[in-house]
Amino acid sequence: MAEESAATRQGQVQPNAENRYEVTRDDLPLHCPLDGMSLWNSHPRVYLPIEDTGRAKCPYCGAEFTLRRD
Repeated sequence: MAEESAATRQGQVQPNAENRYEVTRDDLPLHCPLDGMSLWNSHPRVYLPIEDTGRAKCPYCGAEFTLRRD
C-alpha cells in the first residue's frame, strides 16, 4: 500500500502554521505550499529540489522539508 502524502496525513494543512514538514516520495515533486494548504492566504507555489539532498527550504516562508527515506 502506498504511503500517504503529508497533506493527506494531516487533512487540510494550514499554510505557514509549522516550520518543519516530513514528506515522502509520494509528495514529489515537492512544492510549497503543500497540497491541502489553503493558497488564498499563503505565498505563490514554488517547487523545491529535495531529491538529491533529502532537505529543502522554502524561500518564501522558510518552511523546512525533510524527505523520509523509507
